[in-house]
Amino acid sequence: MTKSVIEGLKFDSRGLIPAIVQDRTSGAVLMMAYMNRESLNKTIQTGTSWFYSRSRNKLWNKGETSGNVQRVAKIGVDCDRDALLLLVDQQGAACHTGNRSCFYRDIYGNECDSRPAPGELDKLYAVVADRRNNPKDGSYTNYLLDAGMDKTLKKIGEEAAEVIIGAKNPGRQETVYEIADLLYHITVLMLQKGIEYREVYQELRSRQR
Repeated sequence: MTKSVIEGLKFDSRGLIPAIVQDRTSGAVLMMAYMNRESLNKTIQTGTSWFYSRSRNKLWNKGETSGNVQRVAKIGVDCDRDALLLLVDQQGAACHTGNRSCFYRDIYGNECDSRPAPGELDKLYAVVADRRNNPKDGSYTNYLLDAGMDKTLKKIGEEAAEVIIGAKNPGRQETVYEIADLLYHITVLMLQKGIEYREVYQELRSRQR
């Protein structure tokens, strides 16, 4: 964010601007706080989030005492230039209550989940995890999980070769089918290794430079 963009922001009469914080991997809205020019500049300079406390009349660095640091990947500005959106890599909980997000209740006081609906790969992972926790007779997933990681690795090798063969053939549908097979077996391997898709998404984001 250049100096000219900062100067064009619309701070209120107290010199503050609201900042919404969002987990850049999961898309979950984590919290909302206020910034002034100094805290915004410190955020840009340090790469971690700084805010202005209206109750204490001072700057504060998120995670300075709790260890729940927010590494800021990007700062967005809304169309009216009177609000900010921080995309962060959140370490630990964002809320002082210990909840991942400050938005853990709905308007009626019921617990709610601030995360967006999961994508297809996350849904697939959830199905594979459910098969592990609740085995079903005749389930191919349970067969792979029972056979162990070596069996899954062998299948990944086979499916990768089939993707190559499919891609060399005319048309697209065969390649789509084989890619889906490969992704399925990779998902089983991820569960066996204790790896979640959010970790893969985060790694992919780190390469978008």
